[in-house]
Amino acid sequence: MSLPRTPSFRLENRRALVAGASSGIGQACAVALAEAGAHVTLVARRAEALDETVAQMRNAGWQAEALALDITDLAATDTSVVQRGPFDILVNSAGLARHTPAVDTTAQDYDAVTDLNVKAAYFLTRAVAKGLIAAGKPGSLMNISSQMAHVGGIDRAVYCATKHAVEGFTKAMAIEWGPHAIRVNTICPTFIRTPLGEQTLAIPERRRWIEDKIKLGRVGEVEDIMGAAVFLASDAAALITGTSLLIDGGWTAD
Repeated sequence: MSLPRTPSFRLENRRALVAGASSGIGQACAVALAEAGAHVTLVARRAEALDETVAQMRNAGWQAEALALDITDLAATDTSVVQRGPFDILVNSAGLARHTPAVDTTAQDYDAVTDLNVKAAYFLTRAVAKGLIAAGKPGSLMNISSQMAHVGGIDRAVYCATKHAVEGFTKAMAIEWGPHAIRVNTICPTFIRTPLGEQTLAIPERRRWIEDKIKLGRVGEVEDIMGAAVFLASDAAALITGTSLLIDGGWTAD
């Protein structure tokens, strides 16, 4: 009798593109993938913060390089992916939130949030997939979504709409690209202690609401997301596509 063996979580000889990688969840995912052996290209608009992250990663002995890029510039993004790809792994953590009551939503805020959270995410995912298809390679593509892609939230009508949209195109892309062995999934965190998350956590009544909803009784840390990114990128997740990995402390359980 031959016993089964756990598929590898290691990512040697794979190239990853991580957007929104200068801080927060994106930075943590870049570190996690590099630590697992991948060569990681970190993308963000803030070149100085990006370079600092890459320098620290290289000092740790990991393979990393910086690419200063605004992914809402679709033409520049396509060009960069063609020039530097194909990428075996994508983690898109670039995102924006402008929280207001729905009756106070401005067209400018709506456009800014949807342009990054939906349009840029869609076309970045497409660009990486096109490179993989042309090269005849499999891949794992991830968008950092949110628990708010599965529920509603106070003052979050636009944000929820964008994350629900990401879930929709993820499922459709997974169906379309499955025959190419390209997997497409989302990671859906609860409130994570990041510069973006702290804007909400700093409001006492919002903090109480959050801690009441999270069944494990604490907000998330970026370390809570890192293992999920490595898992979905690896051979251990070879049959997982078109779905969401909820890291929400039980928020959506009821």
